[in-house]
Amino acid sequence: MKKYFEFDKLGTNYRREVIGGLTTFLAMAYILIVNPLMLSLDGITGIPDEMRMDKGAVFVATALAAAVGSLFMGLIARYPIGLAPGMGLNAFFAFSVVLGMGIPWQTALTGVLFSGLIFIVLSLSGLRETIINAIPTQLKYAVGAGIGLFITFLGFQNANIIVADPNTLVTLGDLTKGPTLLAIFGLVITVIMMVRKINGAIFYGMITTTIVGMIFGLINMPDKIVSSVPSVAPTFGAAFEAIFQDPTSLFTAQFLVIVITFLFVDFFDTAGTLVAVANQAGLMKDDKLPRAGKALLADSMATVTGAVFGTSTTTSYIESTAGVAAGARTGFASIVTGVLFLLALFFSPLLFVITSEVTAPALIIVGVLMASSLGNIEWKRFEIAVPAFFTIIAMPLSYSIATGIAIGFIFYPITMIVSGRRKEVHPIMYGLWIIFVLYFMFIK
Repeated sequence: MKKYFEFDKLGTNYRREVIGGLTTFLAMAYILIVNPLMLSLDGITGIPDEMRMDKGAVFVATALAAAVGSLFMGLIARYPIGLAPGMGLNAFFAFSVVLGMGIPWQTALTGVLFSGLIFIVLSLSGLRETIINAIPTQLKYAVGAGIGLFITFLGFQNANIIVADPNTLVTLGDLTKGPTLLAIFGLVITVIMMVRKINGAIFYGMITTTIVGMIFGLINMPDKIVSSVPSVAPTFGAAFEAIFQDPTSLFTAQFLVIVITFLFVDFFDTAGTLVAVANQAGLMKDDKLPRAGKALLADSMATVTGAVFGTSTTTSYIESTAGVAAGARTGFASIVTGVLFLLALFFSPLLFVITSEVTAPALIIVGVLMASSLGNIEWKRFEIAVPAFFTIIAMPLSYSIATGIAIGFIFYPITMIVSGRRKEVHPIMYGLWIIFVLYFMFIK
């Protein structure tokens, strides 16, 4: 075991790896609660039950996808990186695809499955390099920041800090209501822990907020803490339903946009996370990432596995840097993280007492972290600023991540051509321009 994971070469041991794996798990554990609430469209009223995914099944799918993904990363790529269904991608799945486009969640899972399979092909070939180079770095930053704003907007909505208004579309909610005050308390306590650099701050913030909510009677006490694992049957294999029951739904521009968006966000989110974690752990060699292909393969295999179980795209988590800071250097830490996600399956009763007010601070904080990429955009170059800004602002205003990406990708070739920089635009970007123009003409 020590030899396979190169403990001596990397100057680590079992104790450091276990502590690192545990730290990464605690930093990521919030997804076990947030993802089921997100995919079940918790807090959204006036929609048919058919649009909602089963919370218990999604909880199991989330834990299994995270466990399998982390184990893949640990055993195949040997990196100290945990995986789980990604924030942003789950918001796109629930609010843009299912709620916005009216596409059944079963078909949305098919989109996740297809994007994972394409990712596997790209990871096994040299095409991934071509695609990475085709999408301009500035737009990658813009997509990340836009998703951050969108997630933060969702958090404010779930907490009723921001509410609908017939005159101004949105306005400040009633901050004196108990549930809203609880969310504000959770946000403040989480911010304090984040500023103090406490590992697992988001998770601990949710636990603290839940306890305070129980004390003041805003949250029901759980009947028990540990129970048998909920059934995953309501979501397991649902990704194959569209393939065998309604294959024509897969041959539409709308479905193509869904697959491209899932693939695009996961692809670059994973690449960025891999580089960030490897840099912090001192694993980069000559500015290159060893075993990058294996890491991307592990990530794509996790996405396919998660889609089969019944959850949105599984991806590498930047929270893994917390584990690296605690000493993790090898894939053994990822194995520890994966095992802990398996053990978490027996704590499902906690899921059903936690409300959207408790998870809202987590969404807001994750949005803040994602919005940090705004500083990397070349705002002084107008031909860059326009498509980047439209990408970012359109996501929360249109309530759609796909719409933001589409608008930005349409304007980018236009501004670059007019500014005399057309040679810097990759042919793939022109292909995407056509796809997204058709998307607005015939789908939106």
